[in-house]
Amino acid sequence: MSILTSEPTAPATAPADRGVGPLLRSWRERRRISQLELALRADSSARHISFIETGRSRPSEEMVLRLAEHLDVPVRDRNALLLAAGYAPRFPETPLDDPALGGLRAGMERLIRGYEPYPALVVDATYHVVAANRGITMLLDEVPEELLAPPLNAMRLTLHPRGLAPRIRNLREWRGHLLAQMERQIALHRSAPLRELYEEVAAYPVPEPAAAAEPEEPVPYFALPMQIEYRGRILSFISSISTFNTPMDVTVAELAIETFLPADAATVRHLQELVL
Repeated sequence: MSILTSEPTAPATAPADRGVGPLLRSWRERRRISQLELALRADSSARHISFIETGRSRPSEEMVLRLAEHLDVPVRDRNALLLAAGYAPRFPETPLDDPALGGLRAGMERLIRGYEPYPALVVDATYHVVAANRGITMLLDEVPEELLAPPLNAMRLTLHPRGLAPRIRNLREWRGHLLAQMERQIALHRSAPLRELYEEVAAYPVPEPAAAAEPEEPVPYFALPMQIEYRGRILSFISSISTFNTPMDVTVAELAIETFLPADAATVRHLQELVL
């Protein structure tokens, strides 16, 4: 297992015909927050917020960052807001293979390796896989080689009709969950590359799942599981996604660690048997 270099993401830039005011108004409206509510959160006044949005007042660098924080603007877009206001970007975008992120890479590797034999992986903002453990590679051992050529993309591998999709027993439900997840992220990040990926995977034909043995016993799942056939057995996993708190780097802000928790006792037994 190793950290892979993901595809570079375009740096944040401010549209030439839009100042910081219209951009902040767009984020405020997207979050469905009134000028008064934003002013109260940011210790300002509705009048001042209005002046900023209409261009009658130029916000300070501190005010731009404060408003972005209360509007939950992604780190990459905070740089764009600063540029639009005439300030230098505050947050660097360090390549993942840069020595400065060596501690982060080592920590993520230890984390997902320690989760074995259960699957775990690390993805970037467009679901390119930057690290994966042996639990993930085990599930991919029946995927055609052409789909495993880098850069690996978790959404493509999962939903492609020659990827994992035919082996996912509850594919329609799991596919719906993944597409809804991407839709929420597109609404939050307004990412063109993520929108392109969504349109690609949403257009994939939905194969019928291959026949496999029924679960050994009914289980009252507490969350939607991914039920996948592996070597004639059904493995059930609950997905959990973790991100970094208060990131100060664009690259770090856009990383997510996804772990797959066994959803029933039968899955635990099967995975333990596989590693013996």
